[in-house]
Formats: sequence, structure tokens, C-alpha cells
Amino acid sequence: MKVKSLVLAVLTSTLLATGATAAELKVGYVNTQRIFRDAPAAQKAAKKLESEFSKRDQDLQRMAKQLQGLQENLEKNSVTMAETERRAKEKEFGELSREFQRRQREFREDLNLRQNEENAAVIEKANRAIKQIAEADKFDLILQDVVWVSPRLDITERVIKALAEGK
Repeated sequence: MKVKSLVLAVLTSTLLATGATAAELKVGYVNTQRIFRDAPAAQKAAKKLESEFSKRDQDLQRMAKQLQGLQENLEKNSVTMAETERRAKEKEFGELSREFQRRQREFREDLNLRQNEENAAVIEKANRAIKQIAEADKFDLILQDVVWVSPRLDITERVIKALAEGK
């Protein structure tokens, strides 16, 4: 965050120092969250990830239900079970619980890795579209993720349209 602020400050002061006044400075803004939500490339990536990981997610949900059933069975019947049977059920529950946690951790790691890969591809496409728009309309500066911006500076919709057109 500090690096972005520093880069922004350096760029702004450089532009102002080279003779560009506030009136001559053409600034645009891009809402990256909206691009990730509305751009066709981002929606396609989300669907791709969902189909890629849905089976593993369903397997984890089944495993969680199985664990819950084992736990409920243990709690309900442990008093009436023989000691060896209770220990065997507790061992089974412990092993299944560890396996569930391992698979859940791997699932999250794999999903995060793939999300980062897909997001990087969307960002790359968006940056190309932003650069084309900036060059075509002679923008001096394009900002992202600001606290407030006038709607007239927002070029997000144009970027989303450019991504939809495959530019």
C-alpha cells in the first residue's frame, strides 16, 4: 500500500515538475474489484475454477458429514460400547479427522494457487486494455483503488467492454 502511494506521489510530482499543470493533467480511474466481478474474462475464470474444484469440494463435504456422523455416534453410544469398540471408533474418527484436515488444507492451497493464476491472467488482459485506452485518449495517469473518484474519471466500463471484445 505504501509503495503504491509512493509511486503515485513520485509520478504526480514528476508530471507537475515537467510543466504539466493540474488543468493539463488527464487522469482516469479503474475499479479493479468491478473488473474482477463484471469482466467476461473474470467470470469465465471463476466458472473454470468452479468446475475444476467442484468435485473435490463435494468430496470434502461428504467427508465432513461422515465425520459428523461418527462423532454423533461416538457421543451417543460411547457409554454403551465395549472399551475396545469405543477405542476403535475413536481411532477411526481421529484418522478420518486428520485425513479430512489434510485434504481440506490441500484443497485450499490448490484453489488459492489456481485463483492467483487466473487472476494474474485477467489482470494482464485488463492492463493491456487500460494501456490501449490510455494511449488512445492521451491519459497522463490511470489510478486504481482510490478512496473517492468523480464518475467522469471512471474508465472501468470501457475496460470491461474492451475485455469483452477481446482487445
